[in-house]
Amino acid sequence: MENKMTLKFKAIEENLSFARSVVGAFCVSENPTMDIISDIKTAVSEAVTNAIIHGYKGADGEVTIEAEIKSHMLYLTIIDSGCGIENVEMALKDFFTTAKIEERSGLGFTIMRSFMDGLSVLSKPLTGTTVQMKKQLA
Repeated sequence: MENKMTLKFKAIEENLSFARSVVGAFCVSENPTMDIISDIKTAVSEAVTNAIIHGYKGADGEVTIEAEIKSHMLYLTIIDSGCGIENVEMALKDFFTTAKIEERSGLGFTIMRSFMDGLSVLSKPLTGTTVQMKKQLA
């Protein structure tokens, strides 16, 4: 079955569990294992947290999640219009963080990459960031 959804919400930490739950529920029709659902929810948490903490840095904004299921594959796109990433290549390295004061681990993209079957990050300073991920559901 093919399916598609778009979710847009205010970029605040209180919406983090909401985003995880919606994406997890969206995948249920494919009958994935609990491990697969857990992997997806973890990756969504990391991407949305990055948008809120690093993208908007406390400023008002929105996060958009686009999800599509095609041939038992989940395609996720998480979009913010925040400050963007100056050096994506550097940001993708383990332990890199721009929020050292807040004691962030710098493992967000590493976790996304390890829990999903594909990850790409597109970003432009002062414009925002788009994180694309995919995960086999069956």
